[in-house]
Amino acid sequence: MKYFHRRRASNITIITVTLRVQILKDKFSQSLGLPFQELLPTSVIEQALRELKIRYYQRLFDPIVTLWAFLSQVIEADKSCHNAVSKVIAYLAGLEVEIPSTDTSAYCQARSRLPETLLQKLFRQTGQILEEKVTAEYLWCGRNVKVIDGSTVSMPDTAENQKAYPQPSSQKPGCGFPIAKIGVIFSLATGAAMALCIDVIAVCI
Repeated sequence: MKYFHRRRASNITIITVTLRVQILKDKFSQSLGLPFQELLPTSVIEQALRELKIRYYQRLFDPIVTLWAFLSQVIEADKSCHNAVSKVIAYLAGLEVEIPSTDTSAYCQARSRLPETLLQKLFRQTGQILEEKVTAEYLWCGRNVKVIDGSTVSMPDTAENQKAYPQPSSQKPGCGFPIAKIGVIFSLATGAAMALCIDVIAVCI
């Protein structure tokens, strides 16, 4: 019976975390501008850039604005670059500055320039910050439980990707796309991703 109660409590906790994530996702998708500026403020990103010694030009789509727009683009139902740029325009309108063109080329180029080391550092840092705020009431039976999940994604069919992410053995050579295997460790208390591993030969974050 005790085991049953623990299992039921665990299921309730997972459902609660899922609902929280969905509520936040809905809230962000309905927001104007760039909602991630509140969760990932300028000071945090600038500190990471300094620690990594990443230099950048002072332009509209600097790493800070580009990262905010990119995160918004990921969670939006409309994942087009045009919609991401529209978010940036709405953000700038609130600052009462000159509104840029709706052309998406500048944003797409800036997004491709985002250093992976910056994304990795902010990924680890935000997860750790959330973990430090967890109180006993959010633990499961006094334990800080981690949940493991995995999935796969298809990669662009390039020679480099074919070498790093081989096709499934069930596919004939040259007939499929490279497949990247992804493993993620989540915190049951916060719902945040704590660690990530892409393919068996990749370095875990």
